[in-house]
Amino acid sequence: MLAHAGAADESLSVVLLFGALWVGWVGWSRLNGKAFPRLPSWAGPALLAAAGVLVISAAVVPRALFPATPRGPSLASAAPGPRPTSSATLSFSDPTDGAIVASDEVEVVLDLQGGRIVDAASTALTPDTGHVHLRLDGTLVSMTYGLVQIVDLRGMAPGAHTLQAEYVAADHAPFDPRVTAAVRFETEGP
Repeated sequence: MLAHAGAADESLSVVLLFGALWVGWVGWSRLNGKAFPRLPSWAGPALLAAAGVLVISAAVVPRALFPATPRGPSLASAAPGPRPTSSATLSFSDPTDGAIVASDEVEVVLDLQGGRIVDAASTALTPDTGHVHLRLDGTLVSMTYGLVQIVDLRGMAPGAHTLQAEYVAADHAPFDPRVTAAVRFETEGP
C-alpha cells in the first residue's frame, strides 16, 4: 500500500493510520491512568474503539474515494487505456550470456539507452521515463531505480538460471511493445 511515491489514496491511508496511532495512544494512556486526567474515564475505551475504526477506514475509505488509482505492479496488467510506446532499449552488461557465477550473489549491470530512471511511481506517463523490474527464473526479485544491483543467489540450485529485466513505465505497467532483456548464466554447486 505504501510503496514508492504517495498517490492520493496512499496519502489518505497514511494520515488515517497516524490518526489511529495518536488516538489509540491517547486512549491507552487514559485507560491506564498515566495521562490525560481531564478526560472522563469512559474516554479511554471509546478512544481505543475509535482508533480501531480509523485503522479499518485506512484500508476501506481511500479505495472507495479513489477507485481508479493504480496500486503497484499487481495491477499493471489492468492499467486502463492504451500503453505508451518507448524507443528505449535495455541490455545486460553483466552478467554476460553463459557466464558462470561461483559466488552466492551476482552483480547485475544494465545498460539503458533512450530512457531515464525515475524513483517515484506516477500515472503521468512518458515514453522515456520509468524504472526496472528484475526477475530471476520468472520470479520478481527487484523493482529498482538503478542500473546496478546485487542479486542474492543463496538457496538457488546449481545449474542454469535466467535473469530478465524489463524497463516499465512509471506506473509499473509495461510499455507497448515491452522493453526487455534476458541473460542466461550458470551457478556452480558447493
